[in-house]
Amino acid sequence: MRPDRLVGVLAGYVHWDITVAWGYAMGAARHPDRPAIVDDDGVLTFAQVDRRTTRLANGLVGRGVRAGGKVAVLCRNHRGFVETMVACAKIGAHAVLLNTGLSASQLATVLREQEVAVVVADEEFTDLPPDVQRVTDVAELISEGAATPLPRRPPRGRLIVLTSGTTGAPKGARRPEPAGLSPAAALLSRIPLREGETIAVPAPLFHTWGLAAFQIGLVLGATLVLRRKFEPEVLLADVRERGCGAVFVVPVMLQRVLELADRDVPSLRVIASSGSALPPPVATRCLREFGPVLYNLYGSTEVSWVSIATPAELAEHPSTVGRPPRGTRLAILDEHGAPVPPGGTGRIFVANEMLFDGYTNGMGKEVRDGLMSTGDVGYRDGTGLLFVAGRDDEMIVSGGENVYPAEVEALLAGLDQVREAAVVGVPDEEFGQRLAAYVVCDRPGVLDPEAVRDHVRTHLARFSVPRDVVFLDALPRNATGKVLKRDLPPYPVRGET
Repeated sequence: MRPDRLVGVLAGYVHWDITVAWGYAMGAARHPDRPAIVDDDGVLTFAQVDRRTTRLANGLVGRGVRAGGKVAVLCRNHRGFVETMVACAKIGAHAVLLNTGLSASQLATVLREQEVAVVVADEEFTDLPPDVQRVTDVAELISEGAATPLPRRPPRGRLIVLTSGTTGAPKGARRPEPAGLSPAAALLSRIPLREGETIAVPAPLFHTWGLAAFQIGLVLGATLVLRRKFEPEVLLADVRERGCGAVFVVPVMLQRVLELADRDVPSLRVIASSGSALPPPVATRCLREFGPVLYNLYGSTEVSWVSIATPAELAEHPSTVGRPPRGTRLAILDEHGAPVPPGGTGRIFVANEMLFDGYTNGMGKEVRDGLMSTGDVGYRDGTGLLFVAGRDDEMIVSGGENVYPAEVEALLAGLDQVREAAVVGVPDEEFGQRLAAYVVCDRPGVLDPEAVRDHVRTHLARFSVPRDVVFLDALPRNATGKVLKRDLPPYPVRGET
């Protein structure tokens, strides 16, 4: 690095500490003309983002935002989202990242509970409470804001991410600020991203996975390609035209990309998937179509990451979620907190540098010996690979046997005629509980309920066979692609389908 640029990097660190604000100040010093963001409105360099976010920070101060205050972000993936997070860091404000799929009542509840001062929202989101101060034109606020330097070392602002809310109302989770670069080193120990490459990020930035892509991309000085709405054709066109080396997706996005006929993207080295369970057939097909480029990260908003599966591991065991990356401790514990031997199923606990600091309502997750519960159950095989059996609150007891719906879901997803499937436990007078399967086929009438049951009966124990089979046109999902099981239609009475 040239001496003058090193001085700029050190000056940015002195001013902003290790925050996203320093990330762009460092980029402005090292490679000012390198594209930082490519979106639907064009290209911004690192120097431009650094200058624009100073103006935006001053503009937010003019709207009454102070250190310790909260700014909510209700935006699609574009420059305004990133610039708002950076501007908040420059004044020590907390950024509350709102899920774009929230209902009007959920939005009102979250904004009230978080005591938000200002909402930066895209124009399409009109269901905000009338008493909330709203900013819809970030570019206008930037043009109005002064370029006046901001105070050095403001208080650390937090990034507050909402839980997915698949089983209830979303909760605010306080994301920790990295104390150094070791969290990035942990991910890079299993995912071979490169400095300065171009990364496409269709995964929502308000979600932990999209946010992780932004943060590690910033560490690497990467060019981030963002689009307001995900379209598989546009994503592949961006990869080809921009020479993207990596993309960050959620599994449902990968499924849609695999449905396209033209998938020639020679520059692509890494497809990083996370956010929900990756169906084994999707993993196998991706490796067949794109080569050894697929990496699957298992984690959550609360624990950040647990493990990462590499292409070689997925090729041999498509259902694995891999191994813990550098600096991560993993344990499989029984109901008493004792370690479970290899092959035995138990609750998954993990420790790393990015465990969340608790929910904003004061609640937290169970912790044992410094390890935090993921809320999932699973097992490790003799080689140390981790497999997730499902959520610990989704396990049912049918006729005295423990049954995990996720195992049946993975089996059904492997049928050629099935696009996706969801399995839930329902009450049963004879066995206490039984399974009901909701299946989406590639075309109507290609399967009947008995064919579904026969397939499960052939491969799994009899208590795993779904008594009820319901065919749907699509599964209900949230904005990050997770299936909303609470929104599935009522299961039929026995004998109906």
